[in-house]
Amino acid sequence: MNSLTEENYLKALFSLSNEKGEVNVNDLSKRLEIKMPTVTSMMKRLASKKLVNYESYKPLRLTIKGKKEAALIIRKHRLTEMYLVEKMGFGWEQVHNIAEQIEHIQSPELFAKMDELLGYPKLDPHGSPIPDKNGKMVWKEYIKLSECKAGDRVKLSAVINTTTDFLKFLNSRELKLGLKLNIKSVEPFDKTMVVNYGKRMSETLSHTVCERLLVEEA
Repeated sequence: MNSLTEENYLKALFSLSNEKGEVNVNDLSKRLEIKMPTVTSMMKRLASKKLVNYESYKPLRLTIKGKKEAALIIRKHRLTEMYLVEKMGFGWEQVHNIAEQIEHIQSPELFAKMDELLGYPKLDPHGSPIPDKNGKMVWKEYIKLSECKAGDRVKLSAVINTTTDFLKFLNSRELKLGLKLNIKSVEPFDKTMVVNYGKRMSETLSHTVCERLLVEEA
């Protein structure tokens, strides 16, 4: 059994690897806000448990075993977020910190029951894929809203940034998953986008916001 700290390292390395491809100790240090010598020491410990391939000055890589264990931690986190939203009425901006605590519970039966009660969801409240009980994760192909052009009609399917402040911002603009967005114009200079959706006939979104919204063809 891995410690809570070890699980956090595995999860962070898994996420960074999916975002960046190659990951080094410095990347992991920045993500976790932990000093590099401490990260290096943990990588050696995880390597001794056959969870990480670690060599000095080379990219960090999860082993097959490490990938599975990391994916199962993420599974517990995302199932918990979905349960909190769907069954307990929490907002999608409220669930991350709660799920961070619950994901370390060592009870497969608890999360299997959550999965069953939710109807075996494939995505969490933010549109991210939920790994299955074997750690397999199916990624959907989305594009960033910022890559779209005037005249496009798209569906908001996921968000990249799930910080509380950003999700509260989306709430204030009544932006939620499943919305159909019509792109009215894109400002050439700074890529600001004017869209309409629902009852909002003209909403201006900055390039920063559009970079964080993932969409698919409506």
